[in-house]
Order: sequence, then structure tokens, then C-alpha cells
Amino acid sequence: MTLYEFFSLTGGVGLFLYGMSIMSTGLKNACGERLKTLLETATRSKLTAVLSGLLVTIFIQSSSATDVMVIGFVTSGLLTLAQAIGVIMGANIGTTVTAQITAFNIGAYAPFILFIGAIMYLFLKNNTVRYSGMVILGFGMLFQGITLMKAAIIPLSQTQAFITFVSTLSNPLITVVFGVLFTALLQSSSSATVIFQAFAVQGLISFQTAVYLVIGAAVGSVTPNLLAGLTANRAGRRCSVLNLLFNLLRACLILTLITLVPQILTLIQSLSPGNVARQIANAHTIFAIIAVIALLPVSNFIVSLSHKLVPLDESEKQRQADHRLVYLTQQDIPVAIAADLAHREVSRMGELALKNLTMAIDVFFNHDSEKKKKIEDLEETVDYLSQEIVNTIVEFRTVDIPDDSRDRLLRMIRVVDDLERISDHAINISNYETLIHDGKASLSEQALKELRDLADITLKSVGFSLFVYKTRSKSECTAAEVLEDRVDEMKDKVVASHIKRLAQKTCDPHGGIILTDMAVDLERCSDHAINLVDDVAATVK
Repeated sequence: MTLYEFFSLTGGVGLFLYGMSIMSTGLKNACGERLKTLLETATRSKLTAVLSGLLVTIFIQSSSATDVMVIGFVTSGLLTLAQAIGVIMGANIGTTVTAQITAFNIGAYAPFILFIGAIMYLFLKNNTVRYSGMVILGFGMLFQGITLMKAAIIPLSQTQAFITFVSTLSNPLITVVFGVLFTALLQSSSSATVIFQAFAVQGLISFQTAVYLVIGAAVGSVTPNLLAGLTANRAGRRCSVLNLLFNLLRACLILTLITLVPQILTLIQSLSPGNVARQIANAHTIFAIIAVIALLPVSNFIVSLSHKLVPLDESEKQRQADHRLVYLTQQDIPVAIAADLAHREVSRMGELALKNLTMAIDVFFNHDSEKKKKIEDLEETVDYLSQEIVNTIVEFRTVDIPDDSRDRLLRMIRVVDDLERISDHAINISNYETLIHDGKASLSEQALKELRDLADITLKSVGFSLFVYKTRSKSECTAAEVLEDRVDEMKDKVVASHIKRLAQKTCDPHGGIILTDMAVDLERCSDHAINLVDDVAATVK
């Protein structure tokens, strides 16, 4: 094999991989957020989850991209592992479409396809048309890359060293392992399968050898997802392990099947006699479908196994305990106690919002990256409770309950909104600390002391207002209002002091912006909290 032929082969691989990337980017840009919406909404059952994973992967031409997206959703709590495994299974079927497409011998049309794609992408202004042109451009690159690979492989078939190497692939286990490693290197099972097709077309490997390589490629394709899992939280890492477990079980299942019933391979060959590229593509698709049909019924077992391999830590257990309704859990809540149960649920949500604000203030004055992640998780829990509580309260509109109870329930919707906003301000305060920690702003000792005093009185005000709401103690309403007035006064003093330092040029202007914004956030937390006291004053006789 000459140096030119070697670079033709590697160049063809590179062009194919880049074409896949261009297609993926173009399709994702053309579809926008619809792909994410599909994954978020179409996973209510196992079958729809499989279908959504299949369709998304066909659109973006990358099971790895779909799986990485799923890891992101699991990490953020948008998907559960039970939903994720269905999408992962569907992605394993969707990724076989690439091999089906490339089995068509349309390399001669690749230059024309490239020309059309380039015209659309480079010279037309409509974004949808440009992104469609990007897809066509990537499609052309894909087939031009295959043409280069095939041309370079012909001389390779006459090289003694390569013939000797290929002969070592007669052992099924070694062949599967090579398929795993080769795909892990490329980080794309679709690309690896297309290369195996090219080898088979040129007679370098047999159909049976290609089948074992494809089986290994399915396992090797999880490499990008394992890498993505390294930067995710434990839920994301659990999703990466889930993907690996499914593909390992899939490989074991298919290997067992073709060993016990070798006639399956003969049947697949008979579907496309004389066309080994199509035979490999069909094997790739059929094996993926068989694996999903066989393993979907035991998907809960795979999920449980991933939980055992990456068990819940204490923070996750606490999050699961918080991330649910505790009092409004009955299907048919008795009318007589509906308002009291809702009040308990809202009060519990208030405790979580106060906890988040307390943690955020602590993070601001004492940098703690682990606690910052807890703040984000707790904010998601508060948002979840807010939505669930409001939905439950709204359902009571159709129930025949006393007017005073109905009025009290409807007023709770505003209380829930106030508590949710307090948690939102906690996120803001946590973000201010990030700017300071990254060196983008600084605060003087005097400014920090003033903010600390304001934060302390704010926590006292929010905590006391929440106490008044929980106990429905109307006699304490005045004391809560006095505390809220003190927060307003101190906030004005902090801002005035900052303006004075700014005029004297003794403070960092960027830090001053953070100081002002945080002072406003703290004051608004107290404002939202006093609304709870107003609710008590209006509803308690």
C-alpha cells in the first residue's frame, strides 16, 4: 500500500466522519428545539420512548448524540432511567439507518450532491434552506468519503500484511473485541459499520466476519456516552452505565442466537443475494430490532442493575424524599380537610425555599461548589412542588366545598408563587458568588459586612413570616411587618453606602453592580415572604 493510498483511505474516513457531523449539525439546527421536545414529551410509555429514540436518531444520524442528549435530560431530572432506556433502545435501531443508506451504490452522484448542498448553504439566506443545504452537503461528503475508502482498499487487499491480519479475525471473540476497539476509536458505530461494509465489498472480509465486527461495534459505540457521563452527576453516570449494560446484553444475546441458530445468517444473506453491503446493513438492523424486542420486557431489571452499580448517595436520597408531594397524595381528598392538607404542603414547600435561600447566602460568603449544586437541585424540587400543588388546588374548583375553604385554597396559589420566587432569588445570589469567585468582580470588606447584615435580617424576616404562615398566628403579623420594614430600611442604607463609595472611587464598579443586585434580591425575598403574612391576616378570623 503506497503512501498516497494510505492517505486516500484515512482521508476517506475523515471525510465520511465530517459528513456525518455536518449532517447531524444541519438536522439539529433545522429542527431546533423540536428534537428535545420530542424526547421530553414522547416517553410516557416504553413503546413511545423507543419510537422517539428511533426517530430522533434517524433525524440527527447519530445514536451517540441522542444518548448524550438523554444523559443530559436524566442529569437535569427531565427524564427518569425507566424513560431513558426506551430512548436508548430506539436509538440503537435508528443508528442502523446509516448503513442501509450507504448500502446504495450512489457514489457516482456524490459530486453533484456536494454541489447542490454547497449552493444552498453558501448562497441562500433563508436559515431553514441553509441548514437543509448543510444536510445535503454532509450527505454528499458521506458518499464521497466512501468512494475514497473503496478506491484505497483495492490495493490494500493485495497487501500480505493486511491479509495476515484479516486472517486473525476468524475467531469470533477476537473479531468482536476488534469491533469494540475500532468503534471506540472512531466513536461512531455507523462509521465503523460503513467501513466494515467497504471491507466486505472489496472481499477483504467475509459476511460472517463483518457480522461479528458489527456486534462489537454496538458495544464500542457507548464510548462517547461513558465520556459524557464523567462530567454528569450520579444520575447521568447511571444513565451511561445503563447504556453500556443494554449493549453488553444485546451483544451476548445476538452472539448466543447466531451460535445456536446459525441459519439466521443464511436467511439474512438470502434477503439480498450477491449484495454483501446490503446483507451487512440488514444484519445490523435485524439484530437491533431483535435486541429491543427481547430486552424491552426486562428493561426494569436493567434499570435496577444500573442503580446497584451506581447506587444513590445521601443527597440523591434526600432529593427523592423532597421531590414529591407528602400531604396531597390521596386520589379523593376529603373536602373537610382539603384546605388544611394543602396548607401543610405549601408550608413544607416554604421550608425548602427558605433552606435554599439560606444555602445560597452561605455560598455567597463562603464558597462551596458542592453546595451550589444542591441549590440548583433544590430549586428544581421547589419548581416541581409549585406546579404540582397548584395543579391539585385548581382541581378543587370543580368540587363542592365551602366558600371560605375555596377562597383559602385559591389564595394559596399566590403564596406558592411567592415561595417559588424566593427560591429563584436564591439562584441569583448563588450566581453572584460565581462572578466573584471567577475574579470578574470584587467587593470590599465594608461592602461584604453590610451585605451580611442585610442577609441576616432577611433570613430572619423570611423565617418569621413562614412561621406566622405555618402556625396561622394572626397575633404575630405585626411583628413580621416590623421585620420586613427593617429589611427595606437596611437595603436602602446598603445602596446609599455603595453610591458613596462609588463617588469616592473606593470600590470596584463591577462588584458594585453585584452588591446592588443582591441587595435588591434580598429585599424582594422579604417582600414575597410578607405576602404570606398578609394571607394569614386576611383568612384567619
